[in-house]
Amino acid sequence: MEKIRLQKILSESGYCSRRKAEELISKGLVRVNGHVAGLGDKANDKDVIMVEGERLRYSKKRRKIYIMLNKPRGYVTTMSDELDRRCVTELLTGVDERVYPIGRLDRNSEGLLLFTNDGKFANDIMHPSRHVSKTYRVTVRSAVSDDQVVRLTEGVMLDGKMTLPATVSVEADEPGRSVMRITIREGRNRQIRRMCEAVGLEVARLRRTSIGPVKLGMLKPGAWRELTAEEVRALRNAAGEK
Repeated sequence: MEKIRLQKILSESGYCSRRKAEELISKGLVRVNGHVAGLGDKANDKDVIMVEGERLRYSKKRRKIYIMLNKPRGYVTTMSDELDRRCVTELLTGVDERVYPIGRLDRNSEGLLLFTNDGKFANDIMHPSRHVSKTYRVTVRSAVSDDQVVRLTEGVMLDGKMTLPATVSVEADEPGRSVMRITIREGRNRQIRRMCEAVGLEVARLRRTSIGPVKLGMLKPGAWRELTAEEVRALRNAAGEK
């Protein structure tokens, strides 16, 4: 049987993302048939693969799962947390396969979060070159000026690099509170919050409402469901997956 790169095996098994797999291998936390593995090493489902002391169950025949969760505030987007904070995976009760999140929402953010055990699908959705859109409902603690909307729309400087143009609309403008709908096509760390901070706006609430063509809809906070075949197909198309 043909052997493939270890990071792809870890990703396709649903253990973690390919980037996280490369990190684990680099740290010497992956063994193949008793030997510490290195980046570039290959294996197949006949080999004994251990990750952080745990036997990896890998088969090309396993069922691929695609899930959406309405993440509540107060949960971190990790598989486990050294600070003993609540993790989003605790909400996936009844999911038999090991799945991992596609992208992140920070602890104080909420809304649509996708999970899968399909490594290629996850990489295609997250890869910066795919420009899969993400839409957020953003509540800030002040009025929003036309100048601030223009700056958010055209892009702001973060970490020495301009953000891509965004789509911004003000949906409610009240004394001491405004609500915006912001769509971006990249996924930098805490990007929406940092964009707002860069133009002088303080975020009070941040909720992701859609990823590409898939919308959160009426799913209750803390609840999850599997994506329909049509939703998976639409996401693949949005990511230009071949």
